[in-house]
Amino acid sequence: MSATADRIQNEVERAIQRSIKGLEYFSSPAPVVGHTPKDVVFERGTLHLYHYRPVADEIYRIPILIVMATSNRGYILDLAPGQSFVEYMIGRGYDVYLIDWSPPTAADSELRFEDYTLRFIPECVQRVRDDSGESDVTVIGYCMGGVLSVMWAALHPDDQPANLVCFTTPIDFSRMELFAKWSDRRYFDVDKLVDSTGNVPSELIFTGFEMLRPATRIAGQITLWENMWDESFVRSFRAFERWSTDTLPLAGEYFRETIKELIWENRLHKNELVIGGRRADLRSITAPLLHAMAEHDHIVPYAAAKPLIDHVGSADKEEIVLKGGHVSLVAGPNAVKRLWPRLDAWLGVRSV
Repeated sequence: MSATADRIQNEVERAIQRSIKGLEYFSSPAPVVGHTPKDVVFERGTLHLYHYRPVADEIYRIPILIVMATSNRGYILDLAPGQSFVEYMIGRGYDVYLIDWSPPTAADSELRFEDYTLRFIPECVQRVRDDSGESDVTVIGYCMGGVLSVMWAALHPDDQPANLVCFTTPIDFSRMELFAKWSDRRYFDVDKLVDSTGNVPSELIFTGFEMLRPATRIAGQITLWENMWDESFVRSFRAFERWSTDTLPLAGEYFRETIKELIWENRLHKNELVIGGRRADLRSITAPLLHAMAEHDHIVPYAAAKPLIDHVGSADKEEIVLKGGHVSLVAGPNAVKRLWPRLDAWLGVRSV
């Protein structure tokens, strides 16, 4: 009887804490993210190149340039102390730079693949070289940032990165089945959308992701309520929720190309993608390559990401598949134990 009474008392106390914390949750300001000290190295329109201030006594020779997807904010990799990929990497002695994006303006609606892969990334690579004093640069791309990084490397066979690291990067877009259904050419008039809106609204992008798992947000709110008494859980949840809803609009022409060239025609996978008059042949990528994927990635399924390893011409290449989802693979408490140490072990011997 005593054990039953204790359980009842504990549940009552947790219910009270949930109610108190629930009131605090709805009345408190949004969580602070992107806390790691950094400096702006370069800006061009909506592109921002940041350099995170080193903290280790000894720094690896080869700097890292992280390329984020144009639809997402870079602070997912710098969420909070103890859950920051950037904080972890500079703590391990890496010199870290990051390409982040702001919402495109009306003047940016004409941006295409060639602007990102033949102008923006090459210019940022050169800025990192100039700032660090090193000619070698490791490039890390996350999701569509990985796609842009792969395109850039494929278009520059004579100027390869020292290392190329991709997180959950789709290559075979025919295996992105839910996206393919959402953008089925029989029903989805991408030309009408882009011609009428210029840039594609963030609401449409966010809704597209929500449609992949329509019950996820409701399930998340239930999980939040069940753990409302746990302050560390709530802080982490709020940071992730802020990022997941902080979706950026997409430049209209970039979106049009993504739909037509990648999703409809699958030209990157077929080695038929032409950018700025040059073919992005994945076999021309010769840099050491690491591709990390998640077992339970509902956004970029393993089947869509797996072909990258076989396509590239690199002699030194490795793929790893870890537990987790599209975001938890790279950010949060699970990434701390799984991906980050694996990346450190792989990259450390290739960064001297």
